[in-house]
Amino acid sequence: MGALSALGADVPSHHAAVLAGRVPFQRLGKLLGPESKHAMRPGAWIENRSLLMHRKWAPATMAALHVAREAIADAGWTADDLRDAALVVGTSRGNAAGWLGPWPGRRPFRLMAASNTIHSEPASAITIEFQITGPNHVLASGCAAGLDAIGVAMMLVRSGLAPRALAVAVDLPLVPMLLDNYAASGILSDSLVSDPYRAGTSGFVPGEGAAALAIESKPGKYPQLAHYGCNSDACDPVGIPKDGGRTPCLFDQVKNPALRPVAVCPHATGTAVQAAADPAVLARVFADSRPSLHFLKPFTGHTIGASGMLESVILASFLKHGNLPPNLPGLHTPPGYDAPDHMIAATGAVAKLSHGMGGHNALLILTRA
Repeated sequence: MGALSALGADVPSHHAAVLAGRVPFQRLGKLLGPESKHAMRPGAWIENRSLLMHRKWAPATMAALHVAREAIADAGWTADDLRDAALVVGTSRGNAAGWLGPWPGRRPFRLMAASNTIHSEPASAITIEFQITGPNHVLASGCAAGLDAIGVAMMLVRSGLAPRALAVAVDLPLVPMLLDNYAASGILSDSLVSDPYRAGTSGFVPGEGAAALAIESKPGKYPQLAHYGCNSDACDPVGIPKDGGRTPCLFDQVKNPALRPVAVCPHATGTAVQAAADPAVLARVFADSRPSLHFLKPFTGHTIGASGMLESVILASFLKHGNLPPNLPGLHTPPGYDAPDHMIAATGAVAKLSHGMGGHNALLILTRA
């Protein structure tokens, strides 16, 4: 596993930050300058900006390379292992950061100007830097891109098209033009506290993030990726149905009773429509049970296309030790549901949900090793 966000530059730092209840949100004026129109809005950014700086590769590419390197080292993959591996990268905005406006302090090579502007550069860089020559794909399914990248990587391994796969997700959304677009759509939060199901919640805290998973089809000490599914609501280019749309259908596809989730990490961005849709999904899927809820965006912010994978990595880091992550104290939940503010034992399968604009829904189910 690999992770990079405002919580830290590796998986252990993310694990420790969630255990400690650390919230890294700051006013964006500290990053963008006091003259920015978004100066008073909250955000969550990678503190060590040098990790994103390179004359050849764009900032998002550097973040992707960072987490890929950690995941490969964690898996113990050799050069021979990597050669025939598959690579799947998920991102919503790709290399928009550093293209829509100059990246502060960066002096890129002009020769790389075209490469630095495309979604596929992170995938190209990873294949070049690690000499990965197997199948590779780039997915841009909005905020579900990270979870979809895991799913496609799983399918490549299970189908036998690749003996192993590296899934990577990245987004750096704290760019003035992107923030302008989010603000115009009315989905940015003004609060330094993220409480996704609070009455009156109206937006998300944007955050930078990247994550990676090294996936193999063999038993080991790591959690299992047990099931993936996705579908579309086919109803709206921006929102999602307030009744949860076709998300409950994803759970209907899970036929193994052992994979019935006892815990759920919902998308839970903090937007008003998500605050209505998520409880509707829970009510329709879990009419006879009440899984515990585990909210991770109150720690990381909404890392857009990286969110599904980053949150899956954090879940997996706790599952590796047989536990589920604690929530921040005092978060609101739908009636009858619990969001424990302390670490609890993982007693069964865990569901991670992601949703993308346009009604793209994705479900990943993880279990202990």
